[in-house]
Amino acid sequence: MKQTFRKRLKKGILYLILLFVILFVFRIVYGYSEYSNNSIDESNLFFQEITSSRVNYASKKYKINTVSNNSPAIVDVDQKYEKIATVNTKSSEFEKEKKSLDKAIKKESAIIQFEQNSGNKGNRRLQLLIGVQPEKFDSLYASLSKIGKVQSKEITKKDKTNEYKQLNAKKESLLKIRTSLIELKSKGGKIEEYINLENRILSIEEELQGLGVQLGNYDEENEFCTIKFSLIEGTENKISLIHRVKVALDWTVSTYLQLIVIFFFIVGFTYLVLLVLEKLNLFGSIIKKLDD
Repeated sequence: MKQTFRKRLKKGILYLILLFVILFVFRIVYGYSEYSNNSIDESNLFFQEITSSRVNYASKKYKINTVSNNSPAIVDVDQKYEKIATVNTKSSEFEKEKKSLDKAIKKESAIIQFEQNSGNKGNRRLQLLIGVQPEKFDSLYASLSKIGKVQSKEITKKDKTNEYKQLNAKKESLLKIRTSLIELKSKGGKIEEYINLENRILSIEEELQGLGVQLGNYDEENEFCTIKFSLIEGTENKISLIHRVKVALDWTVSTYLQLIVIFFFIVGFTYLVLLVLEKLNLFGSIIKKLDD
């Protein structure tokens, strides 16, 4: 009996220690991730506001092997895609890093499509939306990743082939409708019908102009990939390991004690409920016997 109790006691203590360690490790990891995320939130807000007003598309032509009529065939594929990189950096040498940035952009013949400068000296922020030719995307991305202290970076690529085909299909459909309406207009008729036809043709012309602008983004001479780059002035706040351990330990002890109290409260409440139910069952059986 004593050995069984000791085993259960040791196992219970082991579980409690394990819970404490898990909470402590979680708080340490959370401290690092929380700091990293807070440093890039403001930069992302700027890019979210301007991305919808300017898009860059690129194309990639390649061949794939398929089977047509039970015989091998080679099909040409013209893929349209959107490729976006995001680089957030921080440096205390703002002017020096800015010169390196200008040099890297000029070297790859990239263009600055949007630029925002904000803040006073010592707390400045530079945010750029850069368009670069697809074949020079990787080299510019690598160069920009060496500027300052990188806080975060990522690359995303989205296929836009279906959207491009849908725009072309819509354009062809509108052109056919416009041709049909022009033919109807030439046949004559009532003035009211003529005016309605003119209004309809004008409406289609406006839609075609809008489609022309959208399709123009896919033209080969306008092909670019996008790099969102931000440079923040200031030294990176370096939090010592001892400080992180102290904060994590304080939080772990507080949270651990709260969980223990909650656990014992739940256990105690459950025990009382079971005890009441047991008394009610006992009371019910006594009344039943008396009735018999």
